[in-house]
Amino acid sequence: MELTYGRYLKVEELLSLQQPLSEGPEHDEMLFIIIHQVYELWFKQILHELDKLKICFLEADRSKALHTLKRVRSILKVLVSQVDVLETMTPLEFLSFRERLQSASGFQSCQFRELEFLLGLKHSKHLEYYPKGSQERVRLERRLGEKSLWDTFLHFLSTQGLDPEKLRQAKEQGDSPIPSEEIQNVLEQIYRNHTDFAIVCEMLTDLDEGLQEWRYRHVQMVRRTIGAKSGTGGSSGVDYLKGTLMKPIFPDLWAIRDRF
Repeated sequence: MELTYGRYLKVEELLSLQQPLSEGPEHDEMLFIIIHQVYELWFKQILHELDKLKICFLEADRSKALHTLKRVRSILKVLVSQVDVLETMTPLEFLSFRERLQSASGFQSCQFRELEFLLGLKHSKHLEYYPKGSQERVRLERRLGEKSLWDTFLHFLSTQGLDPEKLRQAKEQGDSPIPSEEIQNVLEQIYRNHTDFAIVCEMLTDLDEGLQEWRYRHVQMVRRTIGAKSGTGGSSGVDYLKGTLMKPIFPDLWAIRDRF
């Protein structure tokens, strides 16, 4: 059978995955489903790219690392722009089908948790939301045990002779990377004396800023749609999401800004 556009992309299967639960169904539930399915597809692509980026760092391939970082930053801009589309839905339009969501919540997105773990935000408590032995739990446990993107970046710098002993001593403690003055000293010297590597640092900062920008827009969208009410799935809604803001993934890259 000849390969066609539809068969290659499995368009029929893709278009069959939007199944509203509301009666009618309510017009805006279709938009809600499609937006979140698209988010999951982009999360899948970001994970795919960041896994490649880790390999680039381990292989000391600066050129491919920069190319991959640029792509991920572009994808994050698309994620932010999708909020504009979702915000065309009024609070009453969301309310028309919200009860059908029952306990379903974006808080349960396994891929987003994978992304956080990969970046170094390893909140092990999130494993509790997935049954032991489930596919989601296995994926998250694997990410929890892997080297983070920051780990592989520090390895990359150490292979370039940039104070390797200090870089090897870098540790992540607790649920999030802990700022390290020793690492910041190395990064400062990179910015002052090694432009090629400083560019990589700036691209990582772009990635960090892009994720923070998406978090902010997401908070504002939820606030605009449901106000201060609890989120679906029993979360605290806006209050929970606000707690994720202004928490950088790579704190050392932000801390050194005070030195220049």
